[in-house]
Formats: sequence, structure tokens, C-alpha cells
Amino acid sequence: MQRAQNNTCHSSGRMKILQDFHCPQKFLARNFLRMSFRVTRVILLPLALCFVFFLTHIAIAHAQTADDLQQKIVERNKDISKLEQEIKSYQKEIDTLGSQAVSLAATIKSLDLTRKKLEVNISITEDKITTKNLEIQKLGTQIKGKENNIKDDQRIIIQTFATLYTADDQSLPEIILSSHSVADAWDSLDQLGILQKSIYGKITSLQQIKVGLETTKNATEKAKAELIVPNKQLTEQRTIVLSTAAEKNSLLKQTDASEASYKKLLADKKAQEAAFQQEINVYESQLHLLVNPALIPHAGSGVLSWPLDAVFVTQYFGNTPFSTANPQIYNGKGHTGVDFRASIGTPIKAALSGVVVGISNTDLVRGCYSYGRWIMIKHANGLSTLYAHLSLETVSVGQVVRTGQNIGYSGNTGYSTGPHLHFGVYATQGVVIKKFDSSINRKGATIPIADFSAYLNPLSFL
Repeated sequence: MQRAQNNTCHSSGRMKILQDFHCPQKFLARNFLRMSFRVTRVILLPLALCFVFFLTHIAIAHAQTADDLQQKIVERNKDISKLEQEIKSYQKEIDTLGSQAVSLAATIKSLDLTRKKLEVNISITEDKITTKNLEIQKLGTQIKGKENNIKDDQRIIIQTFATLYTADDQSLPEIILSSHSVADAWDSLDQLGILQKSIYGKITSLQQIKVGLETTKNATEKAKAELIVPNKQLTEQRTIVLSTAAEKNSLLKQTDASEASYKKLLADKKAQEAAFQQEINVYESQLHLLVNPALIPHAGSGVLSWPLDAVFVTQYFGNTPFSTANPQIYNGKGHTGVDFRASIGTPIKAALSGVVVGISNTDLVRGCYSYGRWIMIKHANGLSTLYAHLSLETVSVGQVVRTGQNIGYSGNTGYSTGPHLHFGVYATQGVVIKKFDSSINRKGATIPIADFSAYLNPLSFL
């Protein structure tokens, strides 16, 4: 019967400890004096030593793991820096080739450099993904370590207090009389106070660290979700590498590696583009779509963002020297957009939020050398923007896009003497997307056509 009563008391005391542990201040205040007079130096000192050793051992183990991960992160970042310098050197060579006369040798070399640059870009993207995963792993390790520390501290304290609860009940006079002296009793009391303060302070500190790490972990988990973007970009970059290699092989096959054959190929493309442009001019002259200037932003309003991170204009809007020298293509209307230098695989951004209203690829129609791969976005302010000669589009018709969102990658598709972005701005009222169903030579081609008054100078709105 006595044993059963003792077991019941022991269980009830342990449950009380578990309840009070969530409020250490309340627990310590209520039980300090009672437990103080029950504890002797024999219990306190070994327990304190074990407690300190246990915490120190765990902290060192987790610190080593975190340090190893940090070293890997540093090494990855160094690799990324080296690769970024390599990309700059490739880009410099590509830009130099772009300023030289058009030739088969220069075009093939440019394609080779572009492929190498894209492959380095892929390596950088892979390293960035790995680095981010290492950072997440490092934070997770630190948080797990602190959580384990807190749990172990709780277990030690609960066991300590359980031992104190189950100690034989003695009155204060009995404890003093059983000690060698009153000083010994009070010395035990002082030691208990130091241990209690140390334990409580350690738990409070670890709880604060845990809260901070959890906040960091939440931010890192968000960053982990953002890994979807570089993973998607990785797939897109690999697709462009394959298409670039295919373009080089196709070019070599068509020209038989002959400069003369290459010149003839360019002349044929130019003639076919001119013929198609004449057909477009006929349709556009019949549109007669009225454009109300009051429904579009004022020139100089700066409502559009640049579609590229690095801006270098290679041909302006209107009657440029190139358009004047090629009247059969431009029909006296001049260049209908602005051309920006952009090597194959350069990310293209939406100039303003809007809805994708058209996507097509004129290269799918044999002999149709026009915009190549293109995207058109309709904006809410009365403007529409065109992005042409792309190597890949990453959006779909009907999709809502935001300003600065990646919508594709630059290329050399359609009628293009070199990789670049053709950027066009239209008054939405005066532009339509037409599929040429009745065309003799370009049947099935789809492109935007507009009333002449709907063509706007992009630089007036950028």
C-alpha cells in the first residue's frame, strides 16, 4: 500500500513538473525554497557537470556540420564568380563579331561562342541551385540542433526536479539538524540557486535562438520555392543550346561551307522577305483603322520599361539608313520598331503588365522570312508591344504577365542578319493579328499587321 502511494505521488509530481515547465518563472518561484532544503552537494555538483558537458558536446557537433556546409557554399560562390568572368569574355567576342561584315565564317564562329556562353550559363544556374540548397540544408541543420538541445535540456531539468520531488520529506529543522552545520545547509541552498539560474537562462537563450532560426528558415523555405524559376530557366537554356547547334548544322548543310553559297542564301532570304512585306503592305493599306491619340499615353511619358537588362540600340525607328537602303522591304515607311543588340539566349522582359494576345513562328512556313518567333502583349493603357526574332518564348496566349517578367529569349529567327531583338510599339486600336490563309507562298503565316498610324516610336514611351 505504501509503495502504491509513493508511485502515485511520483507520477503526480512529474505531471506537475511537465505542466509548470512551460512557465519556468512560476515553477521556480513556487518550488525554490522547498527543493533547496532537500538537495545536497552530492546531487547538485555531478548533475551540473554532466549538464554543461552535454550542452557543449552537442553545440560543437552541430557547429562542425554548419561550418562544413558554409565552406561548400563559399566554394560554390567562387565557382560562380569564375564562370561569370568567362561569360563576359565570350560576350565580348560575340559583340566584336557582330560589328564585322556578315560572313559564313563569322556567323559559324558566333554560333559556337553563343553555344559555349549558354553552356556556361547553364553551369552558373546549376551552381546557384546547389548553393541555395546548401544554404537551406545549413539552416535546417542549425535549427534541428537547437531543437534537440532544448529537448535534451528539458529532459535533464525534468529528471532533476523529479528527483527533488521524490526526495524524502523533511522539515527545515530536520534538514538543518541532519547537516554538519547550518552553513552546510545554506551552502547547498546557494548551489541550487546557481544551478536553477543557469538552467533557466540556458533554456531562455535557446528558445530565443530557435525563434530566430525559425524565422530565417521560413525565409529560406520561400527561397526554396523560388528555385522553381532557375530550374525552369535551366530547361529553357538547354533547349536554346540545342536549337543553336541545330541552326549551325543547318547553315553548314545549306551552304556546303561555302561563303558564296552563304551570300546567295542571304540574298534569297532578303528577296522573300521583300515579297512577303509587299503582301503585308497591301493588307495594311486596306485596314483604315482609326487611331485616337487621346486613348494612348503621351510621348515621353516613360510608361514602358526596357525589355533588356543591357540596352544597345542597333537600329532606330523610322527612316533609318538601313531602311532607306532597303526600300523593297520597308516600302518607304521606315523601320517599324527599334532593334536592340542581344545575343542568342538573352532573357527578354515584358515592357509592361498585360495579356499575351499572340505568339507564332513564321519560320514554320517555308520561305517566309519575317519576324521568326514573336510575342505580342496587349496593355491596359492603349498600347501593345511586339518582341520578335526570338529563339524561345516562355509564355502562352491568354497569359497575364507583369512588368519585367521573363517572356522569352532573343535569337536570330526570321529575316535577321544577326541575333537581335526587334521591339515594336503599337496603338492597340490600329493593330490586328492576321493569319495569311490565302497567301500563295506564305500560307499559314501569322503576324501582327497595323494601320500606318498605329506604328509608334518605342523610344517615345521607354
